[in-house]
Amino acid sequence: MIIKQLSLEAKIAALAGIVCFSMIASRTYLAERIEVKRLRWLLKLQMVFFANTLMLIGSVHIWRNTVTMFYRSPAVNACCFTFWKVAVLMFLILAHSSSSTTLFLVAEEPYFFSLVAYTCLGGYIILIFFLFTLGSLEQGYKLLVHRNTNLNTINKNGKLAMKKTVLAITVTVALTILGLLNASQPPAVKSVEITVHKLPLSMDKLKVVLLSDIHLGPTVGKSKLEMIVKMVKALKPDITVIVGDLTDSDVKDVGPAVEPLGKLNSYLGTYFVTGNHEYYTSDVNSWFELLKLLNVQPLHNENTKIMSPGGRESDWFCLAGVDDIEANVLRYSGHGMDLEKALGDCDVDHAIVLLAHQPLAAKRAVQARPDINLVLSGHTHGGQIFPLNIITYFMNPFFVGLYKVGQSTSVYVSPGTMYYGIPMRLGSRAEITEIILHCS
Repeated sequence: MIIKQLSLEAKIAALAGIVCFSMIASRTYLAERIEVKRLRWLLKLQMVFFANTLMLIGSVHIWRNTVTMFYRSPAVNACCFTFWKVAVLMFLILAHSSSSTTLFLVAEEPYFFSLVAYTCLGGYIILIFFLFTLGSLEQGYKLLVHRNTNLNTINKNGKLAMKKTVLAITVTVALTILGLLNASQPPAVKSVEITVHKLPLSMDKLKVVLLSDIHLGPTVGKSKLEMIVKMVKALKPDITVIVGDLTDSDVKDVGPAVEPLGKLNSYLGTYFVTGNHEYYTSDVNSWFELLKLLNVQPLHNENTKIMSPGGRESDWFCLAGVDDIEANVLRYSGHGMDLEKALGDCDVDHAIVLLAHQPLAAKRAVQARPDINLVLSGHTHGGQIFPLNIITYFMNPFFVGLYKVGQSTSVYVSPGTMYYGIPMRLGSRAEITEIILHCS
């Protein structure tokens, strides 16, 4: 009886809560009882279902504001209105189908359907934001004039609601086009100079190229990675580091797409640490093996000495890498952030550079070990698109760019070298970071 009295949005929210609970239960009670790949597949399906359930709330709101509102308007032509209803319905269906493409439509190069579906998802997010924002302003206006309510006021309110929807759609289309154009550009090459305490004098001006969040998968393929590798090689780095979220899929699906990494020829090596999306693939160990064949060294809670090319035997710094913290949450066997293990062989008399995908991991690391001199992270994408920038800013201790922590520690957060899913960027720019290290 109570359920029948709930609004449609409340019923959908309750369903989303049930799905969320089932995801938590699966992680807690099935982690040790079924095969890892089967558990990850189950979690992926649950995540797709959860995302689509939440999106239903927004879809109902969009439909009411873009279709239902115009249903009885005398100014709307019946034929045009039918076309409009079909267009809105297709837009919503494509937006909802975007998350499932990660499961079924992944190859060496993106499928056109995936690109369209994720573009619709980006437009969906922007449209929801502006419908909500303009709707809130509309409600505020109505509250101000409610005491003088008459027929003219009601008519004005109806016209105001229509103008609100038209404005939201217009802004969404404009920003979607702008975001697509921005994301289609090659990553910007940003040069950053960082002073590293205890770095040997012979390693002054050492060049490190930082890559992050390439997200090979539904909307990023081999051709994009080839472009990135070409740009990195032109910079002639001493070291190249990839700080997670290289891929969103299994080796069998996008393994060939990662082959361009084998052409990197950094003098002191190319190194990789996992991001949260590597663990969503449930194929991390296979990725490690493939990357090693391409001369990319995974740092799986471990470190290596980076020796000075022309210095003394004692001229080196410790390059360490930790697993992404999501591995701990997912209870991924044999993985999880272990800072003590990662820094086990690092000498406190030498500089320490840590690779950690998430800014939260970077914060935990520098709190636990203030002797870390530099942390390189990614994960945030600089928010990637508006209005997600706002949410991402408040969810992460470091958002994007260079941060000074304490007396001798720096943290640099890359805004990402490509994008995740949605082939758009608004308020952010894809970046290849050229970091020049200086001794203090």
